[in-house]
Amino acid sequence: METLSAQNAYVKMGQQAFMDGNFKAAVKQLEKACIVDSTNANAYWMLGYSYYHSENYRKSIAAYTKVIFINPIDATAYYYRARAKGYLGKDTFLSPQEREKHLLGAIFDLTKAISIDPNDHGKCFQTRGIAYREYGVFKLQPGATFDKARGVNSLRASITDLEKVLADNPGRSDISTLIELSKEKLATANGHH
Repeated sequence: METLSAQNAYVKMGQQAFMDGNFKAAVKQLEKACIVDSTNANAYWMLGYSYYHSENYRKSIAAYTKVIFINPIDATAYYYRARAKGYLGKDTFLSPQEREKHLLGAIFDLTKAISIDPNDHGKCFQTRGIAYREYGVFKLQPGATFDKARGVNSLRASITDLEKVLADNPGRSDISTLIELSKEKLATANGHH
């Protein structure tokens, strides 16, 4: 029984720090909670979010992967894991192959989140639209990973996702701006300026 009360204490302290937005302190407590009980999806979820907001994206991905293992239909875990992968995909210190893996992983996770929860997709479509654009721009850079067809297709997919969001929220000028950006990249890729 002792482990249970210890675990609950760590979760409680971690949750309190989490609610206060003190993510560094939350990480300390929640890491302990997850060592004591590796089946607590809620503790792992808060840990993943705390890592994410501490800019520790690798550990955030690992924590959300644990959540998904325990609860494969947690759409929000896929969403935040995608966000963390998106940050790693932009990390120019990583190899192009590593970056590509993360950029594609983000798109994959967002697609999964949308399929799990098709009604709550505005945020996912918007984030995936941006992820498609980032992947498209990445594939159009000269170098080992250059692939014009995939770059162009990804930019088209970006526009499709963002247009869906705009159709549901016609007043959102931020989305119109994102669509313009993807269209510009597409025009450049196709050689029309």
